[in-house]
Order: sequence, then structure tokens, then C-alpha cells
Amino acid sequence: MNIENTKTQMSKGIFEYCILSLIRNEDKYASEIIEIFSKTKFDIVEGTIYPILTRLKNASYLSYYWQESNQGPPRKYYKITPEGLLFLNQLDEIWSDIEKSVKQIINY
Repeated sequence: MNIENTKTQMSKGIFEYCILSLIRNEDKYASEIIEIFSKTKFDIVEGTIYPILTRLKNASYLSYYWQESNQGPPRKYYKITPEGLLFLNQLDEIWSDIEKSVKQIINY
């Protein structure tokens, strides 16, 4: 078994949750999300983030709008929808349950 492959699989499972959490309080554009991820131990690149953003938009959890930028072309900002907020609240509960269960198991 390859540890990098396992790390990648574990990370992919929570990217949607992390992205929705980032957008919960403030609209963000893709490069901004990538920059935030880059300050962590998560590896996320454009080839990973855009399909996730598209999937979340297609599920009606995100919407987007274009905004002019002082530094280059207009930016596509993503905004959480009411449906996305409900979904995120459910994910918050699931994450809490998973976190408690994992801690319980590894400390058994």
C-alpha cells in the first residue's frame, strides 16, 4: 500500500466539506480557495478544485457571479446557496460524529 495514495483518498473525501465551509461566510473565487488550501497540508490544484466546484454548483449547493477585478480579468465568485447551507449543516454533524468515532477508536 502506498501512503501517498491513501493520503490522497482520505483528503478527497473532505474537500467538498472544506470548500463549502470556506464559502459559508464569504464568497470566494477559485484561486483564493486554492491559496487557502496551499497554506495547509492539503494538496489541491486547479484540476481538482474546478470539478468539485462544478459538482457543487450542479447540485445547487453553490451559485456564482462575475465581479470585475483590479488585477486582471473578471473573477468568478462562488456563493453558498440556501440548499448548500443546509447540506453543509448536515456535513458539520457528520464530521463531528466521524471525528468523535475516530478519536474513540484510536484511543481505545
